[in-house]
Amino acid sequence: MPNQPKPLTTAHHQFAAIVQNSFDAIVSKDVEGNVQSWNPAAEQIFGWTADEMIGNSIRVLIPPDRQHEEDDILQRIRTGEMVPKFETERLHKSGRRIHVAVTVSPLRDPDGRIVGASKIAHDITETVEIRRRLVASEHQFRSLANSIPQLAWIAESDGTVFWYNDRWFDYTGTTLEQLRGSGWTALHHPDHLERVRSKLQHSWDTGEAWEDTFPLRGKDGEYRWFLSRAMPLRDDSGEVWRWFGTNTDITVQRQHEQQIQMLMGEINHRAKNMLAVVQAMVMRTADRSFAESLGARLQALSRNQDLLIKRNWSGTPIGELIESQLAAVNDLIGTRVLIEGERELLLSPVASETIGLAIHELTTNATKYGALSNADGTVRIACEIRHTVDGPKLDLIWHEQGGPPVGEPNRAGFGTVMIDRNPRSALGADVEISYPESGLRWCLNAPLDRLVATP
Repeated sequence: MPNQPKPLTTAHHQFAAIVQNSFDAIVSKDVEGNVQSWNPAAEQIFGWTADEMIGNSIRVLIPPDRQHEEDDILQRIRTGEMVPKFETERLHKSGRRIHVAVTVSPLRDPDGRIVGASKIAHDITETVEIRRRLVASEHQFRSLANSIPQLAWIAESDGTVFWYNDRWFDYTGTTLEQLRGSGWTALHHPDHLERVRSKLQHSWDTGEAWEDTFPLRGKDGEYRWFLSRAMPLRDDSGEVWRWFGTNTDITVQRQHEQQIQMLMGEINHRAKNMLAVVQAMVMRTADRSFAESLGARLQALSRNQDLLIKRNWSGTPIGELIESQLAAVNDLIGTRVLIEGERELLLSPVASETIGLAIHELTTNATKYGALSNADGTVRIACEIRHTVDGPKLDLIWHEQGGPPVGEPNRAGFGTVMIDRNPRSALGADVEISYPESGLRWCLNAPLDRLVATP
C-alpha cells in the first residue's frame, strides 16, 4: 500500500485551535521571508487576508525606514537565534502605521534544519498611546511645577517626601539624596523645627490639610520666611494617597507688614500724645467735672484705636471691644458684669468706634448712678445675631438690675448723643432706651451689613 499521511493528533488539533483563536497575529515564513501561514488575528491586525499574504514577502508589512529590521531578523534566524520581543511599527493594508510588539523564533524540520521562522505580533497601539499621554502629562506637570514661584514637593501618604521641584533645589542647594528620610529638617530653623514637625505629624495622622509659617535656610546660609501648605490627594475610596505641598516666600511681605505695624504704632503714639495735649488743655481751661468727663471719653477713643491698630484696622471682635470699654470695672467682669452671646463678630472701624463709645457712656453712667454705683447691682450685656426678613441684624442689650431706683433724665446730655443719636446716624440702628425702676435698659438693633468689617 502506498504511504498514507499520518492523521493529526489531538495535540495538533489543539495547537491549530490556539493559532486560529489567538488575539495575536501568528505568522510563519520561510528563510527568505515569504509568508507560509497567516492566522485570523493577523488579518484583523494588518488588514491583509491569508490569500493575499501567503506566498508573498513579509516585507509588505514593514515601513521603508524599518526594512533593515527584517534583514537582521532573517540573519539571526538562519543562525538558529531567537529574536526576543521588541517594539516596532508595521503597516496596515490601508497604509497607516501600527505599533506592535514582535517575537520571532526559528522553525526546524524533523532533521533539525532551519526552514523558516514563526512570528508573534501583538498590537500595542493603544498601549503606546497611553504611554505617550503619560509622558506628555508628566512633561506638562514638570513644566508647571518648575515654572511656579513656589517651592513644591510631593509626599507619600505617611508624609515621606519623594519629589521636589527645581525651585526647591535652586533655593536650598540640596539634592534629593540629601533630603531623603528626615534630611529636610536640616533646613529648618531650630527655634521652629519642633513646632513644624508636630503640626505636620498631626496632618499626616489625621488627613487634615496643613498650613504653617516658618523660616527655611537657603544655600547662602540665610533664612527666609515661607507660608507653607500641603493638601491631601485622595483615592476613589477617600483614603489619602499622596500629599502635595508648596512653600511660598513671604519674607518681603513680612518686612512690609512689620514696617506698616511700626508706622501705625508711631501714628498711634503721636495720636495719643495729641489726645493727651488736648486733655491737658481741657483740664486747664474747663471746669473739673467737664474736663474729667471729656478726658474719659478721649481715653475711650484711645482704647478703640489700640484695638484697631492691633488688628491693622481690619476690625475688632465685639466681645474684645466690650471688655476694653469696661476697663473701669474690669474686676467685676464675670461676677457683677456678665457678657453673653456672640463675641467673635468682627466690627468695622466705624462700628467699633460707635459701639465702643456707647458702651463707655453706659459704663460711666452705671458706675456713677446705676447698678454699679452700689455693692449689689449687676449689668448683663447680651449680643445676638437675629435673622429677619430684612436680613441679619445684631441685637445688643445692656440691662442693669439691683442698683438705685432710676428714672428718665430731665434733659438729654452728650451721653445721650453717644448711646442714642450717634448709633442711629452712623449704623442705621434702632435704639430703645427704657428706665424701669429696677434699672436702665438699652437696646441697639442694627443691620449686620452696616456693622461687619470688610474682609
